[in-house]
Amino acid sequence: MNNTDKRIRVILADDHTLVRAGIRALLERMSNLEIVAEANDGREAITLAREHRPDVLVMDISMPNLNGLEAAARLNKEQPEVRVIILSRHKDEAYFWEALKKGASGYVLKGSGPKELAAAIERVMCGEIYLSKEISQKMLKKLPLQHIATQSSPLDRLTERQREILQLIAEGETTKSIALHLQISPKTVEYHRAKMMELLNIFDIPNLVRFALKNRLIVEEG
Repeated sequence: MNNTDKRIRVILADDHTLVRAGIRALLERMSNLEIVAEANDGREAITLAREHRPDVLVMDISMPNLNGLEAAARLNKEQPEVRVIILSRHKDEAYFWEALKKGASGYVLKGSGPKELAAAIERVMCGEIYLSKEISQKMLKKLPLQHIATQSSPLDRLTERQREILQLIAEGETTKSIALHLQISPKTVEYHRAKMMELLNIFDIPNLVRFALKNRLIVEEG
């Protein structure tokens, strides 16, 4: 950063408290950085971003209620000036391309060295895209970054609300609990679920869950 007087305002989002504590401890070593808030999931991260207007949001890819990819897409619409760095244990290139397509500026593997996240923040603040060193060379040889936006996903058939409900269904939430969580009526949940099933040609919950897993809307732990 050329302007060393400006402190970089950061929000951390990860559903594991110990992981957030470790990331905080790492980033607090940077003298020009300030962690302004912490979130447990993507929805809370968006709410906190509205309140604190951060420069950077460092966000886990796999979180309950609203995952990091969906949260990145929403934030990109609401606050495109916020740089999103996705943290992930997934080396599968599909996750990486989807993250950039959703508007993320960086993708850092959780197994990276301690200095890499700090480097990622510095790079995205300069308007660059940052890729974990372990995957950058392999990925960039396969597909230029400018072609990412043309890559389609089956999830693109669904609206933002439908994807949100699908994630909650796949996480085992009932119609009533989804309605309470999203502050909508059970009938509205049922309507979106019916439209979703029609669009996907999937008419039972087990196959909806399989679809969500296959398309990385939720991720099996392991």
